[in-house]
Amino acid sequence: MGFSKLGFILATLGSSIGLGHIWRFPYMAGEHGGGAFVLLYLGLTLTLGVAMLLADMLIGNLGRKDMVSCYQHLNTRHKKLWNLSALFLLGGPIILSFYTVVLGWVLFYLIKVSFALPPSLKASQALFTHLSSEDLFWQIVGFSVWLWLTVWIVSRGIKEGIERLSLWLMPLLFLVFIGLLFYAMSMPSFSKAWHYMFAFDSSKITLGVLMDALGQMFFSLSLGVGTITTYAAFTKSNENLLGSSLWVVLPGIAISLIAGLMIFTFIFKFHGEPSQGVGLVLISLPLVFHQMGLAGSVVAVFFFLALIFAGITSTVSLLEPTVLYLTNHFKHSRVKACYLVGFFTYLLGLLVILSMHKDFSRALTFWGKNVFDWADWSTSVFLMPLGGLFSLIFLGYFMDRKRIYKSSKRFLSRFWFLLWFFSVRFVAPVAVLLILILQFKKNA
Repeated sequence: MGFSKLGFILATLGSSIGLGHIWRFPYMAGEHGGGAFVLLYLGLTLTLGVAMLLADMLIGNLGRKDMVSCYQHLNTRHKKLWNLSALFLLGGPIILSFYTVVLGWVLFYLIKVSFALPPSLKASQALFTHLSSEDLFWQIVGFSVWLWLTVWIVSRGIKEGIERLSLWLMPLLFLVFIGLLFYAMSMPSFSKAWHYMFAFDSSKITLGVLMDALGQMFFSLSLGVGTITTYAAFTKSNENLLGSSLWVVLPGIAISLIAGLMIFTFIFKFHGEPSQGVGLVLISLPLVFHQMGLAGSVVAVFFFLALIFAGITSTVSLLEPTVLYLTNHFKHSRVKACYLVGFFTYLLGLLVILSMHKDFSRALTFWGKNVFDWADWSTSVFLMPLGGLFSLIFLGYFMDRKRIYKSSKRFLSRFWFLLWFFSVRFVAPVAVLLILILQFKKNA
């Protein structure tokens, strides 16, 4: 059974709105000075992002199967070649292995930290260091809860599992964030946060900022791991895919901007430093919440709940493409496929946790990177960009152009179709290649 129209939009929105919007976007904006990064990200997302999202949706909507089968169905001349696309499905479980570890940290902060907030920066840093490199029990418990909950939800199927979860959690996520935004707007520092986020300083635009904004666009839309193609396979054949794309992109942008405004308002209110990198959320914000007094504990609870809501709707989307592939190509039941992928992911996740622990990190560090770093690097620098490039080349050069136009003319005029198709064939592939080359050189 497939998605309803609302279910498809919310499930796809849930796959894209995750820790990347709420955690990564604010600290990336902070590292790059705010406005220049934010405005570049907005421009790229509303142009290349929509074009690439629409391409993935169209492949899934026309193929109506798992990602590999979609390629084989839409171009029957190179079936063996399209089997290579299964490689990109590994990205989902690999990301899931460390994503659920991070969600475990958030669960720890929700339960243990919200009402015992650290009183100093040193205490906050010590707390996070203890959790990530010493406290095996809490890490394994939190990771196990989120991973096996994800497996159970996906095992229930598209309608009963993923759609039902999204119908509940996505509206709750928006309600929590809107409430936190109104609270932030009541503070004098909100105007400073607004200026920081949207004041454009051309001197801060560098090639690195442009590439990071392009990378943020790419990863925040769940491109390159088969999620969008897989979800679109369960939509109606006459679905307005452009409308669905915009319904995914625009609320995603809104959540990113709300998260940035909210976090920077809190940071500026208590004289924090916005350019603190990945520690901005789990090191800096708990200290800010402590300085708010009793209200800070309440805000902390809602903030960490919002992170969990966003995270769990993303985790199910990381598992589904691989599960659907196994059920179609190897004739496994959905439940068996879920637990097979879950078991593989669980083992990898345990290695991720152990690789950060002080007693095991040396044994699980290779060429300067631990397992967590390698899992992140292999997906963000290799699998996801290559997966996105693969789908662009497939639609632009191997699908029947007349069929593409016939399927898209219900929501694109001829002019907009030609502009979109040109972007898919030439502009977007060049942009993704730039990400691949520059990030590889940066991380090699």
